[in-house]
Amino acid sequence: MSLPANLHPDEASPPWLNKGDNSWQLTAATLVGLQSVPGLVILYGSIVKKKWAVNSAFMALYAFAAVLVCWVGWGYRMAFGDKFIHFLGVPNVSLDAQYLIEQAFLGYLPNATMVYFQFVFAAITLILIAGALLGRMNFLAWMLFVPLWLTFSYTVGAYSIWCPDGWLAKKGIIDYSGGYVIHLSSGVAGFTAAYWVGPRTTKDRERFPPNNILLMLAGAGLLWMGWTGFNGGDPYTVSTDASLAVLNTHVCTATSLLTWLMLDIIFFGKPSVIGATQGMITGLVCITPAAGVVQGWAAILMGMMSGSIPWYTMMVLHKKIGFLKHVDDTMAVFHTHAVAGSLGGILTGLFAVPKLNRLFYMVTEWQHYIGLLYGLHTGHTTAGFTQFGIQLLGIAFVIILNVTTTTVICNVIKFIVPLRLAEDELQTGDDAIHGEEAYALWGDGEKYESRLTSVYEEFPPPTKGGEVQMV
Repeated sequence: MSLPANLHPDEASPPWLNKGDNSWQLTAATLVGLQSVPGLVILYGSIVKKKWAVNSAFMALYAFAAVLVCWVGWGYRMAFGDKFIHFLGVPNVSLDAQYLIEQAFLGYLPNATMVYFQFVFAAITLILIAGALLGRMNFLAWMLFVPLWLTFSYTVGAYSIWCPDGWLAKKGIIDYSGGYVIHLSSGVAGFTAAYWVGPRTTKDRERFPPNNILLMLAGAGLLWMGWTGFNGGDPYTVSTDASLAVLNTHVCTATSLLTWLMLDIIFFGKPSVIGATQGMITGLVCITPAAGVVQGWAAILMGMMSGSIPWYTMMVLHKKIGFLKHVDDTMAVFHTHAVAGSLGGILTGLFAVPKLNRLFYMVTEWQHYIGLLYGLHTGHTTAGFTQFGIQLLGIAFVIILNVTTTTVICNVIKFIVPLRLAEDELQTGDDAIHGEEAYALWGDGEKYESRLTSVYEEFPPPTKGGEVQMV
């Protein structure tokens, strides 16, 4: 059978290249990139106090650029290259044209596409860590933290879990699109770094209202829609499984948002926009390790749990546990990413469907990739319990890895530059750090005082007498 002229192999389109897969993979990667730039740049710049808008947005933008240079310099080959040790590849550059146009280690794609796709995942991980550090980290320290953490933490997790030669990958861990590698890692690393950097000023911890909720929603919308590429791109092919992953992602996210919203209404009396945004994020995070390997009804259940369990840890446990209160995690990354990511990994170990796993991993054996509930139902009990144990092992590994590496990195950096800004810079914010401010409005952007104080206190009681104060 003769092929249409545009499908004939040639030097630029070798026989192994699938043009449809390559087109989707580049599109999916760009969607994930848009989650960071401008998505999280906008979200961070608008959800913080006005005096921190520039600094917060620029922490995200800097990380995006710095990660790319490190990624093509050595990071990609450490995470997905030739085996060096059980949890790390050999450092090498990814800049040679001959290497970049060769077939990637998975899929019918060139290496250039895979390098780009994996870069945007690495970049968003560092940007998520920044969420825990907004409002007080020395920008010079952040400039050092990004390449160090990418090199000594992210690459280890990615190689161990995603690279076919990684030790957890060989055990059969299920992490469809980064519940472990990205979200659990960023939540644990962000919380650990927040401990070492120290808190914001007392005034900022007590009152940290967003400077623009509408822009915050715009950033959140880019984050949500960009997840189509985040989870839909990980089969590395335009497959039925990719379509299922996209639909499950949005179903779980919508359910999680609505669950969080209802809890806010029941317990606080008002529908919180910030709360709904947090519920959206926890839903996205929770479904990520399971997106293309669970049923739609499981996505609904995961959404209900991701909208309630992180809500409980953030709104109830956070106020009762002294250590959680002591560590100043600005954007509650521990709850939205570490808790939700762990929850997603555990639920994947329960709900993963063997047939869907075979579609994704292209395997036939039963000893791997079967959720515990399906193992019990089909008589493969040992396989089900084994899979569940591997999911728990992965959580333990990621926590230990990121607590250790982040602690070492922060303590090395503080011998070079201070981790925390000086007191006068903390009082002034953007103008003292960058010599720039987000808003040059009449009255220096004065407005009526918002009653929102932080992501942890959505509805504080009204001021005495109901009087309105000016900022």
